[in-house]
Amino acid sequence: MEINETKIDPFTLEIVKDSLLATGDEMFIALAKTSMSPIIYEVLDYASGLTDAKGQLLTQGNGVTGFIGMLSFMVKQTIKKYGEKDELNPGDIIIINDPYGGGGSHLSDVGLVMPIFYEDELIAFSANKAHWTEVGGKDPGSFTNDSRDIFQEGLQFPSVKLYDAGKLNEGLVEIIRANVRFPDLSLGDMWAQVAALKTGERRVKEICEKHGKEMILAAINDQLDHGETISKQELTKLPKGTFTADGYVETDGLGNGPFPIQVEVTIDDDKFTCDFRGSSSQVPGPVNCSFTGLASAVRTIFLAITNPDQNVNDGVFRPLEIIVDERSIMSAERPAPTSNYFETMLGCADLIWKALAPHIPHRLAAAHLLSVCSVTLSGLHQDTNEPFLIVEPSVGGWGGADGQDGASGQFCILDGETYNVPVEVAETRYGVMLDEYSLRIDGTGAGEHIGGKGVIRSYRALTDEQAATITYGRNQYRLWGTNGGFEGSVNEFYIHKASGKVDGPYGVYPRYALQKNDVLKLMTATGGGYGNPLNRPAEQVVKDVKNEYYTTEEAKDLFGVEIDPATFNYQELDVRK
Repeated sequence: MEINETKIDPFTLEIVKDSLLATGDEMFIALAKTSMSPIIYEVLDYASGLTDAKGQLLTQGNGVTGFIGMLSFMVKQTIKKYGEKDELNPGDIIIINDPYGGGGSHLSDVGLVMPIFYEDELIAFSANKAHWTEVGGKDPGSFTNDSRDIFQEGLQFPSVKLYDAGKLNEGLVEIIRANVRFPDLSLGDMWAQVAALKTGERRVKEICEKHGKEMILAAINDQLDHGETISKQELTKLPKGTFTADGYVETDGLGNGPFPIQVEVTIDDDKFTCDFRGSSSQVPGPVNCSFTGLASAVRTIFLAITNPDQNVNDGVFRPLEIIVDERSIMSAERPAPTSNYFETMLGCADLIWKALAPHIPHRLAAAHLLSVCSVTLSGLHQDTNEPFLIVEPSVGGWGGADGQDGASGQFCILDGETYNVPVEVAETRYGVMLDEYSLRIDGTGAGEHIGGKGVIRSYRALTDEQAATITYGRNQYRLWGTNGGFEGSVNEFYIHKASGKVDGPYGVYPRYALQKNDVLKLMTATGGGYGNPLNRPAEQVVKDVKNEYYTTEEAKDLFGVEIDPATFNYQELDVRK
């Protein structure tokens, strides 16, 4: 459809653009308020938004930062399957969790896509993607750390119609109900996703009624072009040249690894190119990541580097180019298992981060916990004898940065604005008691600006035969510091048995059997330090010791400050001069 530019009022254009953004926000809130699972309404492990008729992202609200851009891949696969055959109708809702092309994560993240028609023309799509508590598979919680192919990880929805022209596919619903361990939760979340999609459809149609279809289409084009313009402006401010980094994905969960990964980042005034060629090929265990997952990881760090305040749309990413070998650990193909894809995603984002952190310290800190640190804990509730399932990420330390200490107790970059399940909710709904939830003090991450602290979170089993599947990546290699800052620590966990024996440390373990009064002690990493520790103001070192971040011995050895533990009087040692 051609747009008559003489009729386009720039003020109305801005109003429409803001209305589309507000629609995305309303969809996000609607899903949280109607969902059934704590992983959604407490943790916010989901994303929702709008795309144009071509699948180009217009607006996205997401708790999980790593979902940035995945909605557009879902919509584009839907268009490829149905749109090119003219098989999309008003009232259709498509369900999709294909890790390899239609969303890019794992089977537990289930997406819904709804075409939006106005005056018989397809003008947009509403879409969302949410982590279901269960999609079947060999282990409770579905995503596991020792699967050997995609078929062990749960139900696959290869872009099929949940609603066809408004008519519900009852058979598909019954298949889901029969194949998941907690059908009320999974289906309850699915209906919440449907409600959020219909909220988006309703609001887009209202905007069309108020301002006209022509204005909507103009606003969409303007929004995408504006995103591109802002990104290119920011690229001109970045250092130019080629920057490299290498690293490892430590394990695939099956005892293999570490697997080398590498990147070459090239920046000029018009392009930001990330070349991952030469990295490991796809692996037997479930840390494989698809290209769409890789793209979302790169988009996340690209935003952090260029303009973290920018509203997200596909125009923002037009200057971004990603190059990768086929069938690599970060461009895996069917039937490679992908349950723990997020560990490789984080590794890829970290490579770009590590390559550029020394050159743009005002935007990139030292290394953070670098793992989702996922916990899946299942068993029977002590009061009801009913099954329970904990599915949650863990918080940890972020690295020190130019001008500030690292943040403590925060989720990794790909988890973004997500949250822990509160202690009160966990103890009420699950068969556990939380013995401890505290900052982890381990003496690492020293610097002029210190790394943020990881946490200790201890679950005491209140019944026998519980099973814990833990994926604490970055367990072997300590977190890097920058500009002279010291390394942080690693993510690890222990099991303090009721008998008094302590087992561990571990990083990745499937289905560890917990008996009543065994304690699962989860410990996340302290972030890397920034700058020479000897340049940290002595007064601040004293405060660190008062806060129990470091001992008096560590203050002397790491920071060159001798402190009297009784009076907190101090003197600076010659090493600082």
